[in-house]
Amino acid sequence: MDLLDWFIVSFSTTMLFSPYSSQEIDRLKKIAQQLRIDTIKMITQAGSGHPAGSLGMADIFTALYFQHLNHQPKQPDWPKRDRVILSNGHICPILYASLARAGYFMLNKLDHLREMNYELQGHPHYNLQLGIENTSGPLGQGLSQACGMALGLRMEQNPAHIFCLMSDGEQQEGQTWEAYMLGAKESLSNLTAIIDRNQIQIEGPTEQIMPLKDLKKKIQSFGWEVIEIDGHHFRHILNSLQKARKDNKPTAIIAHTIPGKGVSFMENNHQWHGQAPDKKQMQQALKELQQL
Repeated sequence: MDLLDWFIVSFSTTMLFSPYSSQEIDRLKKIAQQLRIDTIKMITQAGSGHPAGSLGMADIFTALYFQHLNHQPKQPDWPKRDRVILSNGHICPILYASLARAGYFMLNKLDHLREMNYELQGHPHYNLQLGIENTSGPLGQGLSQACGMALGLRMEQNPAHIFCLMSDGEQQEGQTWEAYMLGAKESLSNLTAIIDRNQIQIEGPTEQIMPLKDLKKKIQSFGWEVIEIDGHHFRHILNSLQKARKDNKPTAIIAHTIPGKGVSFMENNHQWHGQAPDKKQMQQALKELQQL
């Protein structure tokens, strides 16, 4: 049994009892399937984009927007809403699909990914009316943004929670670790970082380019609570989100995911980090996703 198998078995044992019914989990699986289908269609039509990470994080986004978040899509500027900060902005197709399906805007906007004069660009631009909480592009900026927002909310005695989604590749950025230090120093218990630990970046495997090794111990040493989960197991995801919300210090959830999840020729292949499928590949991908 390797390390990943061990922690999944260990985590499953500790979270065996879940308040979520089989019907609720099935509902979330169907939503995640639809979000993956939306994502493939959007990126193919645009002719560019980042499918691997978007597909890999579909279950996390589903758990957030369709179960866990305290939010009101018809009132996107509601002051007490939870905030989702997307630091690895290149996976914005899955964010856009989630926002549209949750009711923030009409589905037909998804037909205009990366088009000039349309809001849904290749990296998200702040647009609160669409539910987009931050602008992102260069990796490594999001956790700093999230720390500032979490600190501001606490100063206002606002009960909202901040969820900052990050890639594992951006854990190689120095500013990320400065933000970890600030989060711990200020005891930002209203902040949760969710790290997509998919083991790839645009140039290849993360452990070949800039090894992260024991990421959990690194983040723990900076004063954060850390939870490792299977990022495709809805009970793991939901239970970890509930636990993070109750912790008295900032929490990082390391979600082990499969890049390109659900599409056989994309899974675990770093070449699909930032490559759009052609129409023939799209048809194969959609066929596989519809069978999930």
